[in-house]
Amino acid sequence: MIAEAAIAMLACARLGAVHSVVFGGFAANELATRINDAKPKVIVSASCGIETSKVIPYKHLLDGAIDMAASKPETCIIFQRSMESASLFAGYDSKDSRQQGIQNAGHHR
Repeated sequence: MIAEAAIAMLACARLGAVHSVVFGGFAANELATRINDAKPKVIVSASCGIETSKVIPYKHLLDGAIDMAASKPETCIIFQRSMESASLFAGYDSKDSRQQGIQNAGHHR
């Protein structure tokens, strides 16, 4: 799990937003079931996960799940990891806007 996942979960809890955590690698149909159950307005995801030494792309699984789901989120926020860059759909997907600030922040003393 990346730090940004924990930050997103804590932010949801702080705001009082109902959230459901689904860890990466779920088959699209299983993820679609969870999307239908939760009826999310926003989905937050990373572009990929790392399993031992293997990169697992998440975005195509997420896109397939959303296509299958009856309930569609309004938007998806995708954290682009350096190991796998996901294709984003204009007007629907958005890159985590904090990434540019994080990359430019450097080290603080």
